[in-house]
Amino acid sequence: MPLEIIRADITKLKVDAIVNAANSSLLGGGGVDGAIHKAAGKELLEECRKLNGCNTGMAKITKGYNLPAKYIIHTVGPIYRGGNNNEKQELTNCYKNSLKLAKEHKINSIAFPIISSGAYGYPKDKAIEVATFAISSFLEENDMMIYLVVYDTLSFKISEDLFKDIKAYIDDNYVDSNSNFNINRGFGLIGGAGTSITPGFSTRIFIGTPNNKPDRRIPKEDGIMEMQLPSEKEALQKEPALKSIRTSSKSTSLEDRIENLEDTFSQRLLKLIDEKGKTDVEIYKKANIDRKLFSKIRSDIHYKPKKITALAFALALELSIDETKDFLQTCGYALSRSSKFDVIVEYFIKKNNYDVFEINNALFKFEEQTIGA
Repeated sequence: MPLEIIRADITKLKVDAIVNAANSSLLGGGGVDGAIHKAAGKELLEECRKLNGCNTGMAKITKGYNLPAKYIIHTVGPIYRGGNNNEKQELTNCYKNSLKLAKEHKINSIAFPIISSGAYGYPKDKAIEVATFAISSFLEENDMMIYLVVYDTLSFKISEDLFKDIKAYIDDNYVDSNSNFNINRGFGLIGGAGTSITPGFSTRIFIGTPNNKPDRRIPKEDGIMEMQLPSEKEALQKEPALKSIRTSSKSTSLEDRIENLEDTFSQRLLKLIDEKGKTDVEIYKKANIDRKLFSKIRSDIHYKPKKITALAFALALELSIDETKDFLQTCGYALSRSSKFDVIVEYFIKKNNYDVFEINNALFKFEEQTIGA
């Protein structure tokens, strides 16, 4: 089972266990700790008194009482003192020990806050990196549905350099689908399929006459590209050739076409796994995909996945951008410049960064749907 980043109130989640970012006394405090104690009720405090506190990086478990969750796992995160005082290892231990305790109690679903990122001062982007690394490492060997819970995207940060780099890539490559073309970036379609615009040029359109020159694109000194559409006479002259093409395509029998169908998504996926020398388990875990979903795909040759599922496998297989586009076509999808989600994923593929968890952090920050899960 995968890792999913969600915006939610952790005290209201219907999971087997939630994690409390507690203080060492385990007797309640501010932030998430105080909210969990308040929602669970007084019995929680009574049980916590018997636990005799908890050391930094360790974890202890109690009942959930009035919470929807059956259990609460309490862990004590480190106070951030510059990063050179073993804080990273202590924070990693919070996740490791919490997950170890969850596994011992046969917990199938668990929700974590971003430990130490509040009053304890751990930089949010670094705290998120530790969380996703520790959780993804656990998921390589174990099955569990794990949620990383944040209150809103403002409290969720990725590194400033990465954010700026992705933002610049979006600015350069994203095309607003509400406009026909973007003059500043030189993208767009005019006049239907097959019409192209040279980047850097804005455009004028005018109807051609019988005396039009063959070259349809005429650069002007003012930087404007004038595009001439075919005259009525020229269009009529081309009609017999078009008719011939249509007649030729009809001559191919339906049986021939069916026999030459390409691989389905499921067939292509399994072939690629073998070609890469990987196991099914390696790929679906790296893709952040649930084992049950993978079983459905494997057993149904005509299974059509959601686009995010197909992309998850493309990333797990470390396909190039062209290979990814070809792979997506097996289930009828494409990468679009009018989708910020697609542009962000393309950014990471072109950087040869196939870490689904890091990509999901970026997608979440830009308020886009995450991959896998």
